[in-house]
Amino acid sequence: MAREAVVGGGEIENELRHDAALRPRRFSDVIGQKHVIQRLTIAVNACRKLGESMPHILFDGPPGLGKTTFANVLPGEMGGALQITSGPALTRPADLLPFLTNAEEGGFLFIDEIHRLPRIVEEFLYPAMEDFRVDIVLGEGLGARTVSMRLKRFTLIGATTRSGMLSSPMRDRFKMHEHLDYYDENDLATILRANAIKLKTPLEDSAALELARRSRGTPRIAISRLFWARQFSASERDGTITLAVAREALHLAEVDHAGLDKQDRRYLETLTGVFQGGPAGVEAIAATMNLPSDTLSDEVEPYLLREQFVLRTARGRMATSKAWSHIGRIPPVTENPNIGPDLFSSAGI
Repeated sequence: MAREAVVGGGEIENELRHDAALRPRRFSDVIGQKHVIQRLTIAVNACRKLGESMPHILFDGPPGLGKTTFANVLPGEMGGALQITSGPALTRPADLLPFLTNAEEGGFLFIDEIHRLPRIVEEFLYPAMEDFRVDIVLGEGLGARTVSMRLKRFTLIGATTRSGMLSSPMRDRFKMHEHLDYYDENDLATILRANAIKLKTPLEDSAALELARRSRGTPRIAISRLFWARQFSASERDGTITLAVAREALHLAEVDHAGLDKQDRRYLETLTGVFQGGPAGVEAIAATMNLPSDTLSDEVEPYLLREQFVLRTARGRMATSKAWSHIGRIPPVTENPNIGPDLFSSAGI
């Protein structure tokens, strides 16, 4: 049975408590990410036959796609103990030392948001990852000496939403690097049906597809939609999530047919209404909306960019024809900049 140790009573701890009952424990329970599961299964089978521990693994991808899920599944498959922490919780090497010294043979250490590790902690990890040892400095000044402490062979699992922020030496020390991509609607609907069974909530197939269609290809968002539809149905209906109930619940949550919420539509309305479709800088849009610019760039814009509602150009953000159509506005008529004035017109003389 895997042992979990959670530190830093922050977002990761809340997430684990919220999803503990629904999170898969074996590869057979994981839906989607088929190629990732295939490669990990091969690695697990090879390590079992060779009697070796798993290599260090880095998972990267947008939030909510299953990085923490895979970190929980791997110890279950290998029968190893699991320790969990996060990058922001490790501010100095001493914070990391208990996890390394307490690691069991063949155990796993999961560091979420590993790109937020301070450089001094990152460098402290290098010998632990490569040689399974840590170098501790005892004393000060001329009397200081370095003691090398041997560690048991463990597997470091790193998760990051911004792999580009990892230094090259750190990234290269992971023997496996897996990128998680967005899910299609059918996989999300399957996840929702499986979770509805665990929650003992009747869910129609058409309702599962409707919830999946408005979940931005992200299991975490899909499960949140399911929880809201379940609460709405339990409060206002008979507890069964039908297509009509799902649509009514999502309408009340202000989530439209494309998965855009109130904040997304407000962004598009600001870009098209105030800035005439752009180009406009994110700081100007954020100031107009009275929001921090990093909220727009980190939370609002990624989905709008991926679904081609917005273009990010060197001059700023620009609304596409899809954005104008979605909010029911007609784009202004602009002159084609590639066509010059007529030579025989007064403007061309």
